[in-house]
Amino acid sequence: MQYLVSVIFDKDKDGLATPEEAAAIDVFNDRLMAEGHWVFAGGLGMPGSATVIDNRGGEAMFTDGPFLESKEFIAGFWIIEAVDLDVALKLAAEGSKACNRRVEVRPFL
Repeated sequence: MQYLVSVIFDKDKDGLATPEEAAAIDVFNDRLMAEGHWVFAGGLGMPGSATVIDNRGGEAMFTDGPFLESKEFIAGFWIIEAVDLDVALKLAAEGSKACNRRVEVRPFL
């Protein structure tokens, strides 16, 4: 089963990943790959770089900036393969330690 592990950025923390955090993330990514859990991962731009699109009406509306103003936002993610939720949660806990951020785990439907 595949799981989305979202990395939660808290604006109270200074900047994105430090060099030490980036190195720990690389080690964690290498482990995910070596153990067959890796599907895909990536970092995301800051919320100010977002564009919200609403095409539910007659014409698409494009709005700059995030959908919601928030103290927290998704800074990146992993998509992992795990046999069950327990394994996914264990891996996510290790990812949280590596990136020094809180993470959220959600299964794909």
